[in-house]
Amino acid sequence: MIFSLTQHLKFPPVHLAEPDGLLATGGDLSIDRLILAYRSGIFPWYSKPPVLWWSPDPRFVLFPEELKVSASMKQVLKKQVFRITVNQDFEAVIGHCRCTYRRGQDGTWITDPMQEAYTRLHREGYATSVECWLDDQLVGGLYGVRMGRVFFGESMFSHVSNASKAAFITFVQSEQASGLALIDCQVHTEHLASLGARFISRASFMDLLSTHLD
Repeated sequence: MIFSLTQHLKFPPVHLAEPDGLLATGGDLSIDRLILAYRSGIFPWYSKPPVLWWSPDPRFVLFPEELKVSASMKQVLKKQVFRITVNQDFEAVIGHCRCTYRRGQDGTWITDPMQEAYTRLHREGYATSVECWLDDQLVGGLYGVRMGRVFFGESMFSHVSNASKAAFITFVQSEQASGLALIDCQVHTEHLASLGARFISRASFMDLLSTHLD
């Protein structure tokens, strides 16, 4: 069954989610609810009200030590074609993620309320952006939520070839050195699979959260 959330700050157990991962509807996008959701292995994903909350099984993740960097990308990074920064322009990154056309997608799930909610998360120190610059122009990037040793990836964009890959690889390598243990990719994409992401069971994912969240 699909649960309807009330004003109470509570989610049902994730093992009760539907086969496609849908767990609950309703509630809000307050900072407290979003933080609780991520800590509980749940994320919001919807295009029109009500808010839909998901916890898929299996879960698509990347372990930093399993990151795959192709020979061609190693050359791109070695040549320092791009300049990579962190948290220099969160609002621009999420704006580009929202507006960038993606083949096979009709519209965007980054609605006004979602954009506003994650911008608030960023201002409170939870949401992180990674920017990729070429000649001082923002050409790629990604954003997500960092809690403990886990990064919950939300979206990425690229306006020139290899821009989002350069941002992602640089970020993962840098954060691994400072203790990052897990990247939640949520659902499968070929782009992330090519970088080393793979499926694990939801039960394994929840065990990892209990280990690596502060």
